Formats: sequence, structure tokens, C-alpha cells
Amino acid sequence: MTPALKRLPASFYRTDMGREPVREWLKELGPEDRRVIGEDIKDVEFSWPIGLPLVRPLGHELWEVRSSLPRGRIARVLFCVERDRMVLLHGFMKKTQKTPQRDIDLALKRKKGDSP
Repeated sequence: MTPALKRLPASFYRTDMGREPVREWLKELGPEDRRVIGEDIKDVEFSWPIGLPLVRPLGHELWEVRSSLPRGRIARVLFCVERDRMVLLHGFMKKTQKTPQRDIDLALKRKKGDSP
């Protein structure tokens, strides 16, 4: 698995202060959750463009990686595509049927380059 074979390599959004919110969120999760989410992101990297059930467009050039975790939990990683790479903007545990607007707004703010 060399990076050259990746169709859309992943990178973490970084704030002006050097923080990487998605990486920090992932580190807070348990090893099994991190493994599932990491595998799903890897699948996007190697199979882009890809659609449902793994990736869903949210509009405004935002996409979500949809991860089903153990014990019926659901995680989402919102990303955009910039210069042939996926930029991981925001990660969260989903608790409602619809992706919350506040999570979409936060990802859009980061996409524009604004540090939250």
C-alpha cells in the first residue's frame, strides 16, 4: 500500500495554531473505533470516487465518510477535496438520523480556512 497508489490521499485539516481536530478526536476513541474509521478512510483513499453506503455528498463540496461502529454506534468524518487530496475537516459520533447542521457548518468554516 504505497501512497502513489492512493487516488485521493487523506490529510488532516490544521488550524493556524497547528491543531488537527480530526486527529485529536480520533485519539480520544477506543482502538476498535479508530480501526474501523481508519479502514473506511483508507477505502475512500484507494477507491475514490466512491458513493453510498460509504460516502455521501452533503453539498457545498463537502462529503461524509460513514462508519458503522461496534454496539450500533455511527461515526462520521466530513471532508472536502482539495488539489487531489481529501482534507479531513471534522469528525463526530452521530446521534440523529440527519447530519446536524452545526457539524456541517463547522466543516464549512474549516474548509474556508477559518479556525474555529
